[in-house]
Amino acid sequence: MTVISGNTDCGNSPKMEFLREFNIAFAKGDIDFLTQHVAEDFTWEMIGKGKVEGKVDFKETLKLLADQQAIELGFEHILSHGKFGAIHGKMKMKSGEQYAFADFYNLANAKGDKIKKLTSFVIKEENKK
Repeated sequence: MTVISGNTDCGNSPKMEFLREFNIAFAKGDIDFLTQHVAEDFTWEMIGKGKVEGKVDFKETLKLLADQQAIELGFEHILSHGKFGAIHGKMKMKSGEQYAFADFYNLANAKGDKIKKLTSFVIKEENKK
């Protein structure tokens, strides 16, 4: 079970709610939801780690990451404007490792129900003593 905290009320913005749900699906490892909501020519750039191109490769990458689900996901900010969106937050993994992240989204259309490009910045947080 993944504990969700932070900015959980997106008010009347369907795009912000969609981006929130997409991130929750990532944290839970919900491959079906994630692949249903990306474009066929989807690109995921993980800064400093590489790039995944296409829906098929994205699904295969998600399968490889299946054992790295988050047990906690906290949202600091969720933003959207036109065909763009961004989320900033923190997550704690099953392993106990903690990460801060910022994801930037290019939506495939103004409706905002599919993602064309995702750029992720993820930083491992050191244990504070």
